[in-house]
Amino acid sequence: MAKTCRRTASLKNLGPSGSGSSNPVSWANMLPEILREIIHRVEASEDKWPQRQNVVACGCVCKHWRDVTKEVVEKASVHQAGNITFPPSLKKPGPRDSPHQCLVKRDKKSGTFYLYLALSPSFLDEGKFLLAARRYRNGAHIEYIISLDANDLSQRSNAYVGKLRSDFLGTNFTIYDSQPPHGGAKPSSSKADRRVASKQISPQVPAANFEVGQLSYKFNLLKSRGPRRMICSLKCLSSNGTTSSNNSREDFKMRSPDSSDTCYTILKNKAPRWHEHLECWCLNFHGRVTIASVKNFQLVATTDQSRPGGKGDEETVLLQFGKVGNDTFTMDYRQPLSAFQAFAICLTSFGTKLACE
Repeated sequence: MAKTCRRTASLKNLGPSGSGSSNPVSWANMLPEILREIIHRVEASEDKWPQRQNVVACGCVCKHWRDVTKEVVEKASVHQAGNITFPPSLKKPGPRDSPHQCLVKRDKKSGTFYLYLALSPSFLDEGKFLLAARRYRNGAHIEYIISLDANDLSQRSNAYVGKLRSDFLGTNFTIYDSQPPHGGAKPSSSKADRRVASKQISPQVPAANFEVGQLSYKFNLLKSRGPRRMICSLKCLSSNGTTSSNNSREDFKMRSPDSSDTCYTILKNKAPRWHEHLECWCLNFHGRVTIASVKNFQLVATTDQSRPGGKGDEETVLLQFGKVGNDTFTMDYRQPLSAFQAFAICLTSFGTKLACE
């Protein structure tokens, strides 16, 4: 990234013929049509990291270049969803055809988790850093603060993107976004879910959190053999551009997976099969998970949102998470999930859930 930025920055000292000049041309005054075409070609050709850092480098030249780059990237995302370029990309749906492959690394001592975009098939390579989360105890609840900055994990930070909050038993979770998911979104009314205790500190730091999803682990009171069972409900826009506000947590916990509520995308874990020879529950992770763990899971859609009452594709895995090392896990996600949503869901698997195992 640094090498690319130096190369891009050096262009500012070139004259019209591409050579040094004592009276340099201002690249900020380049014709918009030419600039847009240049950045469009770079964006189209560099669709994966680390090559995609060249698109980011274009946005580092000056404010004019940054605005044009953001415009080009936004338009391109309509036809090719899932590319990760700037921080807002982390809250947009992943790719449709093949999932983004990521790694989650855990630091047990500090209670911190790091999300990386995998740049190679190796589980040992760190990859590109995307998000970090830290586990906090807030009274009887556990919270995970999610941030763009691994060294600044605070709700008061400009790098704060959202949080995950559990109930007393650690079986029900709520996902909060730092930004409204759409124009009509209402912030959480609970004082415990506000980012700051009193007045807003800065216009750039919203004082409220916005609830965007819920996740629940089913109780296993009979202690029957098998993995954890979970159901996840993520808010999405309805046809009138608003979200449903009359669905309480109790409604969510009791709702059938076949619910036709079009204001939610509902996911559940894919049921594993019992392997008689290995004497264990098995899922096909296609080589992306190597260590058996109760934390391993795959999520599939339970309803087809385009047809009320219709069943979803329970073979297409939208999110899978599994263990590959003592503190290393893989996380692969695709549409309709974003990196932020997928990371928050995976964080719920950490921690003991005695009533669910």
